[in-house]
Amino acid sequence: MLDKAIKGSKLYWGWIGLLLAGVAIGFFAYTFQMREGLSITGMSRDVSWGFYIAQFTFLVGVAASAVMMVIPKYLHHYQPFARVLILGEFLAVAAVSMCLLFIVVDLGQPQRMLNVVFHPTPGSILFWDMIVLNGYLFLNILIGWVTLQAEHKGVEPPKWIKPFIYLSIPWAVSIHTVTAFLYCGLPGRHFWLTAILAPRFLASAFASGPAFLILLCYIVKIFTKWDPGKEAIQSLAKIVTYATIINLFFVALEVFTAFYSNIPGHMIHLKYLFVGLDGHSTYVAWMWVAMLAGLGAFFILLFPQNRQSDNVLAIACLLVFLGCWIDKGLGMIAGGFTPNPLEEIVEYAPTKLELLVTFGVYCAGFLILTILYKVAIGVKKEVEG
Repeated sequence: MLDKAIKGSKLYWGWIGLLLAGVAIGFFAYTFQMREGLSITGMSRDVSWGFYIAQFTFLVGVAASAVMMVIPKYLHHYQPFARVLILGEFLAVAAVSMCLLFIVVDLGQPQRMLNVVFHPTPGSILFWDMIVLNGYLFLNILIGWVTLQAEHKGVEPPKWIKPFIYLSIPWAVSIHTVTAFLYCGLPGRHFWLTAILAPRFLASAFASGPAFLILLCYIVKIFTKWDPGKEAIQSLAKIVTYATIINLFFVALEVFTAFYSNIPGHMIHLKYLFVGLDGHSTYVAWMWVAMLAGLGAFFILLFPQNRQSDNVLAIACLLVFLGCWIDKGLGMIAGGFTPNPLEEIVEYAPTKLELLVTFGVYCAGFLILTILYKVAIGVKKEVEG
């Protein structure tokens, strides 16, 4: 099946070339970090997590969203998802790969990864995050490749793969739950100190992940002439709708709890993000764009006739993805670290080198995704032909 990844049109190879160039640019920027350390980033003593960890947090949600097709397909035998399930599995592989790369670049020096292996500390949430991320990556590679190989041969998947499929369901929930525990386990950070953070992470994951998968389905349909199926896309759209509603509800709960209860430690972070503090307003415009994008997507998706239109649904999914990315890919880190526990404002903004390294990691992830999708769609077109 791998032969299909090395056969393609000029457009395919042009896209591969662009992604490889992006990876090279990111690696070039990373060489500065390897020489000078994390001082090339915008992080500081007060902001010890930055853009890298923010992207990791967001992409964990994208990876976890694959479970929203595994459950209907394997527990409820919903057959329309059979066409797109492999796309969800391979999206999870690419997303988790990017998550691990963002952790590596956030360590400053790549050899520090070995400390987790040679000096394991089970009392640390980071240790368990390493376990669940690598385990989920292994599960998705195994399940995706074995089921695709069975489809290529025209036979049912082997029975021994079923336990791994069922195991992937709680494992998908665990990767984002453990990530949430990294945040809400820090008592000095009031913005993250909430028991609803894990459910909120999962709700945003089940909104942004399927929304991105719908966009990928449309892209696949345009460039490969393979139709993922309207029924599958419409079912994913319903999942995005319900998850978006729940995510917005959870955000409203956070705001109500902070301001109705008049809790200064919680209010000050939300004020910084949405109205600014003492003239510091770096993220105000971003957060209002995220809020308006979420509300706009909600009003579009709420009406079934809007979800029937491919163009309108694509716009709604783009708004969902954008809103969740800003909320978790920017606001979650900035809001938690600013102000610091002493109520001092030390603003964080990623540097150019930091953004270039991030760009390189995303290019690496999309390179993995492109190759896996090329194989998967090639197999499906061959079988259907």
